[in-house]
Amino acid sequence: MDIYLPIAEVSVNWPLLVILGAVVGFVSGLFGIGGGFLMAPVLIFLGIPPSVAVASQASHVVASSTSGVIRYSGQGAVDFRMGLIMAAGGAIGALLGVELFRYLRLLGQADLVVALSYLTFLGVIGALMLNESLGEILRRRRGEPAPRKDRRRPLWLYGLPGKMRFPKSGLYISAAPPFALGVFAGVLSAIMGVGGGFILVPVMLYVLRMKAGVVVGTSLFQIIITTAITTVLQAGRNQTVDIVLSTILLLGGVVGAQLGARMSGRMRGEELRAALGLLVLAVGLYMGLELFVRPSELFQIAPGVADG
Repeated sequence: MDIYLPIAEVSVNWPLLVILGAVVGFVSGLFGIGGGFLMAPVLIFLGIPPSVAVASQASHVVASSTSGVIRYSGQGAVDFRMGLIMAAGGAIGALLGVELFRYLRLLGQADLVVALSYLTFLGVIGALMLNESLGEILRRRRGEPAPRKDRRRPLWLYGLPGKMRFPKSGLYISAAPPFALGVFAGVLSAIMGVGGGFILVPVMLYVLRMKAGVVVGTSLFQIIITTAITTVLQAGRNQTVDIVLSTILLLGGVVGAQLGARMSGRMRGEELRAALGLLVLAVGLYMGLELFVRPSELFQIAPGVADG
């Protein structure tokens, strides 16, 4: 049941890709992230070139994020004004990131930069999230009172020009920080094939101090626009989007995202963050390991061992 991928120039089992799309879609809907940070490493593990994996799975991110936004918007949990500001920055970032990715491909360094980006960003963010959430879980189980959290927003947010009201998020701040976050997410989308949700969600919560109930849906809304623009640019400038691969992945992604969004309401916030932190950290370490040895080789029997 293999199918040939013309751009990746490899044959893969298509039912496996559908299942993979559903699993990553579930993660996307559950945590409010694009899921690209998980999809790309798995595709690379299956033998797909990193540059093709990063560009091709972007359509899956769009599809699964759209499915999640539909559900969250029905619950009134999406700040569309905030999302549009971030998406505007994401469009600029995507353009810059695609050109940077093209330059790195010409130098033959694209695969190395992809792996280093995963190791750096996912390793740091995953470790911080895991540490914070595990601390909360342990305090709760010991019956200790939670430390008093400083809900004051950074003063610099109020000193910037161009203030806007974001009633859904409970904010009256400059549009510059959300726009800058969008630019950063756009660059990440082009280089790593991710929506940037694993970074944006913590920043939206702990820096911008948005209402927790709208963070996930707003993050997914921004991811849809930014990643869609990235996909079009990658296809036009770098010719690294494998349409066959993209189509198979998104078949399962839409259903998985709906299930994930439904499940998210049944878990505590700290448990969700702990699970996400562990997942992010594991993927980052995996991609770091790829720099030195293919993880699949670790499961192979060394020459001569089987012979005794």
